[in-house]
Amino acid sequence: MNIAVAVDGSESAIRATYHALMLVKHLPDTKLEIIFVTDFNKVEDERLLTQSPENLAAYQRKNVNPIVKVAQEAGVEPTVTLLKGQTGPTIIKYVNAHEVDQLVIGSNSLHAFKGSVFGDFNQKAVKRMKCPVTIVK
Repeated sequence: MNIAVAVDGSESAIRATYHALMLVKHLPDTKLEIIFVTDFNKVEDERLLTQSPENLAAYQRKNVNPIVKVAQEAGVEPTVTLLKGQTGPTIIKYVNAHEVDQLVIGSNSLHAFKGSVFGDFNQKAVKRMKCPVTIVK
């Protein structure tokens, strides 16, 4: 079984990671994948848009490394997938195209989904995902 957790470096993403780790530890032969999407339309640091790929990689590591550390401390070696694009559609497309059995996201995660847009994503994700989606508060 493959469980993916979509993260953005927030506290909500860490809570979602703990939930995903609980599933991984209780389900035999289960792997954890961490998905991080860089949406250039939502990047807070405009310098990322004009500087080198190394700066983009550093930005991604800054957001993903704490999540990887949480998984490793729990005894799980996750796979990390770094994507670029609009957060919601990119996650949906990726998860549906790969062998993901469960997607876990935080309720306050994913910058693109804050406020009313997040509610829209929940509905879209549930309708468009080929796998179950767990939203962690």
